[in-house]
Amino acid sequence: MDIPSVPASPARILVLGIGNILWADEGFGVRAVEAFHKAYEVPDNVTILDGGTQGLYLVQFVNEHERLIVFDAINYALKPGTMKVVEDDEVPKFTGSKKMSLHQTGFQEVLSAADLMGHYPERLILIGCQPLDLEDWGGPLTAPVKAAIPAAVKTAVEILKRWGVAVSARPEGSVVPPLLEKDIDLENYERRPEVAAPTS
Repeated sequence: MDIPSVPASPARILVLGIGNILWADEGFGVRAVEAFHKAYEVPDNVTILDGGTQGLYLVQFVNEHERLIVFDAINYALKPGTMKVVEDDEVPKFTGSKKMSLHQTGFQEVLSAADLMGHYPERLILIGCQPLDLEDWGGPLTAPVKAAIPAAVKTAVEILKRWGVAVSARPEGSVVPPLLEKDIDLENYERRPEVAAPTS
């Protein structure tokens, strides 16, 4: 008697943006994942997440997914606005050794914790962009970094398709549920009056 084969479940994939939108180009990862969410629909096995600066709180999400794509501002020591893709074992070298902020140390710890718990991603891809300005508190992304977002999103789409994911562009004019609260999404945040720096 032939036993019918059961199709394997598709890999669970996390598309994650990390960074701090309050420090200009530090917000690249968050803005890139926001742009991806607005432009594309993905199947149920793919999770789109604004990780912000949550640090170790992200371990639970990493543990629940076999594959991970991360958008982040990374100091590659390249020309500002340059996008570079790093894969698998190379990723921790760039999220730790050349850290620019506390959230990158935190993400390296997330990966270490996931490894200790036996849930390190089977595939890990970092889509990073070289920042220009990390000191403009409350300021928007700089022009070269903002200009890199479409290419970063396209790269993520190509990776997902390579992994067999049915990514589809959202219909023009469709209503997209916000990934970020309305006062901090890109369109509203960059329309705000300049935020005054805190005084001591």
